[in-house]
Amino acid sequence: MKHILYTRRHVLRSITILPVGFMLAAGARAAQTSSRPACVLSPEMTEGPFFVDERLHRSDLVAGDTSPGLRDAYPLALAITFIDVGARCAPVRGMQVDVWHTDALGNYSDVQGERGRTFCRGYQITDDQGRVAFDTVYPGWYPGRAIHIHVKARRFDPTGRPTREFTTQLFFDEATNDAVMAMPPYNRRNGRRTSNARDGIYGNASSLIVRTTRRDDRPGLAGAITLGLDLA
Repeated sequence: MKHILYTRRHVLRSITILPVGFMLAAGARAAQTSSRPACVLSPEMTEGPFFVDERLHRSDLVAGDTSPGLRDAYPLALAITFIDVGARCAPVRGMQVDVWHTDALGNYSDVQGERGRTFCRGYQITDDQGRVAFDTVYPGWYPGRAIHIHVKARRFDPTGRPTREFTTQLFFDEATNDAVMAMPPYNRRNGRRTSNARDGIYGNASSLIVRTTRRDDRPGLAGAITLGLDLA
């Protein structure tokens, strides 16, 4: 699959004097201005070392976990839509879509010191509109990587063997990253966060930036992105 190259970075310079709500709104507007065309082929990216095939069929990826990296984390409602660029951008139905990411403190579940836990992991099946939705939290960061969410979309034959597989990673607008990272518990981290531009995997793939808006019904963000697959 072809990779789409684009360079973009926006930093809020008045982060110390603007209220968080204003910064989040600004970040949402910046993300919306970078919305990509409705039907393009999305770049694939490395799976990374933290995929665990938990087979957790659920939309709530937090599921009442009250650990420090989840209890006070900023809520995120994430919607991903899949289209087939080789079939006039028709919605891709019936794909199993796994997502996984860190908690607010940069920890993955069921690996390293978090074995046996399953936070921020789960899958859904795309509906007739090619869409899946998850209730989760805004990811944190860990050294060397930009803030991101992993995505794996698969189809299986009757024996359970994968017949199609697409793996990538999603990123966020830097203004939104800055605003969320200024809030607790994210701002309790020591060290320096890696930006998209300095991330070795991001590769300037602006088509993988999640568009975010502030939720009206409750605290948090709503994030949406469309991913184009070639299923020919």
